[in-house]
Amino acid sequence: MTDLEQTVSALASRRHGVVVATIAGDDVTVRGTAGLDGSTRFEIGSITKVFTALTLARLAVAGAVTLDEPLRDLLPSGATVPLRDGAPITLRHLATHTSGLPRLPTGMLLGAILRPGQPDPYAGCSEDFLLRALARTRLSTTPGRRFRYSNFGAGLLGLALARRAGLSYEDLVTREITRPLDLTGTGIAGPTTQGHRKPGRPAAPWHLAALAGAGGLRSTVDDVARFVRAQWDPAGELTPAVATALGVEHRVNPFLTARLGWMSRQLHPKQGGFVQIFHNGATGGFASFAGFDTERRVGVVALSDTCRSVDGPSFALLTALQSAR
Repeated sequence: MTDLEQTVSALASRRHGVVVATIAGDDVTVRGTAGLDGSTRFEIGSITKVFTALTLARLAVAGAVTLDEPLRDLLPSGATVPLRDGAPITLRHLATHTSGLPRLPTGMLLGAILRPGQPDPYAGCSEDFLLRALARTRLSTTPGRRFRYSNFGAGLLGLALARRAGLSYEDLVTREITRPLDLTGTGIAGPTTQGHRKPGRPAAPWHLAALAGAGGLRSTVDDVARFVRAQWDPAGELTPAVATALGVEHRVNPFLTARLGWMSRQLHPKQGGFVQIFHNGATGGFASFAGFDTERRVGVVALSDTCRSVDGPSFALLTALQSAR
């Protein structure tokens, strides 16, 4: 049994269905369970953030925005954006989770506590709701100083970029990412396979409204694998933007770094000492992982129709691919 087959078997044991791809250079191998395959659509959750951040990099390369442009410059006139120590939140801060914004929009946590069974928790996150929440927010740290993972910040980044472009978030990502890469299964609109809280317990789909930049995309293993391969394409249309996104680094701790959208981790020498660039995701009925090594040109994509992390086996498979190269 190959490493890929062992990973699929391990993941399938406690999930309704899963699809996993290994990428080595230009070669992609896909295996699925429960009748799912590389063309099956899933909610990819927070892997969306990488698409949002690469869209930022594309617009920055084109001169439509700058990484250090204040968020307030892209929002409606009169929108209130908090400061701390006189420092504004910039687009770079939003893409690296260093804005000081909380994980969720202000006022949303109480609603989640009062309605724990709510099937679609972000559906009410309209633009008006997000801007009112932003005006009530106090930053936890000075922007740019400290990493604090924020769905709120990533969603605001998608909203701000869409406003600057004069497009919906989905249309902007289509123009900048999915159309150039021919990712025909990636977008917000359209159905997915049925998601599950756990095997035998179907989950309602999530719709993130104006917070879509944080986790609203749906995609396939085939598409995400093609997106991963673009991270080391030396002559692709997105190559300058990829270099910009991967070239930004905010050190979280000695082993973890935030890029634009992506995270990267340095393995201990006993584990090979490899660098793994990655992002994961989860919604009410799905879990996802994408990780790669640009030097060795290998990657792993795992999408599951069950809300149970796929990270551990996916990281192990990526490490095995790195060791084999």
